[in-house]
Order: sequence, then C-alpha cells, then structure tokens
Amino acid sequence: MTHLDTQVTWVDAREGLPWSGAPVAVAVTGRYPADDAESETASGEEFWLVRPMYFTDRHFSEDGTEHRNCFVDSDGYVHLPYGLAGHDTVTHWAELPTLPGRTTHLVLGKDVQPALRDAWSAGPAI
Repeated sequence: MTHLDTQVTWVDAREGLPWSGAPVAVAVTGRYPADDAESETASGEEFWLVRPMYFTDRHFSEDGTEHRNCFVDSDGYVHLPYGLAGHDTVTHWAELPTLPGRTTHLVLGKDVQPALRDAWSAGPAI
C-alpha cells in the first residue's frame, strides 16, 4: 500500500474565510432535529462534524434568497460562519488536500491517466 499522506490546517471561520469557489472541508456545529418535531421546546441533540462544502461570496437559494460569504453543501444548504445567524454554522474550515502525488485539486482530459499511474506507482513516503 502506498501512503500519500497530507496535512490539514484548520482555520477559525471567525478569523478568516477561503476564496470564493474554494472546495473545503468544514467543521459545522448545530442540533439535529428533535424526535418530536411538533414540540417548540425540544431542541434535539447537539453535533459537531466534518463535511465537504464549497465557499462562495454570493449564493442564491432555490427560493431566491441571496446569501453572502457562506458555505454550501452538496444539497445546496447554506451554512454561515460561526457567530452569524443560522442553525448549522461553520466553526472551522480547511482546504481540501490535493490529488495524490499532485499539487492541484483537478486534472482533466489526457493528463488524467498518467496522473493516476504516477499516484499508483509512487513509492511509500520515507
């Protein structure tokens, strides 16, 4: 097995935000819905977890609502940086690692197969 290790540096979302369009890992906190959705007093269970998202300086929800400086998950749900209004807020973010054996997040076209071969044939890290 080839080990292509990477290191993650977490950034406090209260102190800085990524560039618009950046694919990121985020640490998001909030509460799961309560068992009894009809209850106004039930608050559900608190969580803090890591999810992949992208950051954007401007996003329009399906209902037309405009959001600024937000993180968007694969379902199109908007997560705001911690401290701003929102149910599930981002406490920290990190750049996603680059492709194995590469310094980029994307390889296209005729360069894909050689990149895959390079990654698969890479020797173990010493």
